[in-house]
Amino acid sequence: MTTESTNVAILKDAYQRWHDSKGASVDHWMSLMTDDINFRSLAQGAAPMTFTRAASSKEAVRQYFSGLATDWEMIYFRTNEFIAQNDRVVVLGDVSFRFRKTGKVACIPKADIHRFRDGKICEFFEFYDTASAASATLI
Repeated sequence: MTTESTNVAILKDAYQRWHDSKGASVDHWMSLMTDDINFRSLAQGAAPMTFTRAASSKEAVRQYFSGLATDWEMIYFRTNEFIAQNDRVVVLGDVSFRFRKTGKVACIPKADIHRFRDGKICEFFEFYDTASAASATLI
């Protein structure tokens, strides 16, 4: 098995767990990351999604997951494609989350970029329609 196929297999399993558990597989994700993870989101911590600020440690990433679970309820997280080259894997999918305070649902395409080092995720950057997500937070 190549490094690329190993990294894809790790992520296919992790995303399936994420979808099946409706976002409760945080501990599994944490086990896949390096201690010095560089974790970023397109929203960059902007209100009302302040939990999306950049993180450079596992504890800070755990805070991201905590903020996500507090504010949003996962409806689904579907992966459509895994594209691997060298130490990077891009995951393309579609997600749907309900903002708990308004009950509004955001259904959006999503792209996640992972970089691996020694079999662990050392970088993560998520891209998604931040305007659609933000509009679900408006009363």
